[in-house]
Amino acid sequence: MPDADTTTDRAGAAPADRKRLVSGPGLLLVWLYGVMVVGAVSRSAYQISTEFDRAPLAYSLSAVAALAYAFITYSLVRGGETARRAALVCCAAELAGVLAVGTWTVLRPESFPDTTVWSQFGMGYLFIPVILPITGMLWLRKRRTPDTGKRAGAKPGARRPAPGATR
Repeated sequence: MPDADTTTDRAGAAPADRKRLVSGPGLLLVWLYGVMVVGAVSRSAYQISTEFDRAPLAYSLSAVAALAYAFITYSLVRGGETARRAALVCCAAELAGVLAVGTWTVLRPESFPDTTVWSQFGMGYLFIPVILPITGMLWLRKRRTPDTGKRAGAKPGARRPAPGATR
């Protein structure tokens, strides 16, 4: 049986039981990630197409940041438990990237002839790149579906089969 989180009805609409992640503060999170997508994609596309040979590492890292922002934005808009988990993992990877690149650009600035979105922990973007994944992870953890031992869409009172049992 497919996971209720990944199925849609015939019209392509999301199932009613898919948990929305874009309500309340989640809407602001989606908006901020959307702005970061536009900024990072615009910046990296321009720099890669016009001056890639000047700072290939910096421009490639800006493109990676853009991909991370786009994936998280999509996951938040999509909603559901699977999307929430995927966004949570991506936020953690994004934070690790911001911390690694931020530290690298502070300790070895000569390695980066030009800045990236994550340079100096996102200083050129008002530190939003370091604040956003932390905020995202806190929001996504808060929106976690309580683990009741049931799959999404399971009927109340239904029991899970024992490991190795067939239906």
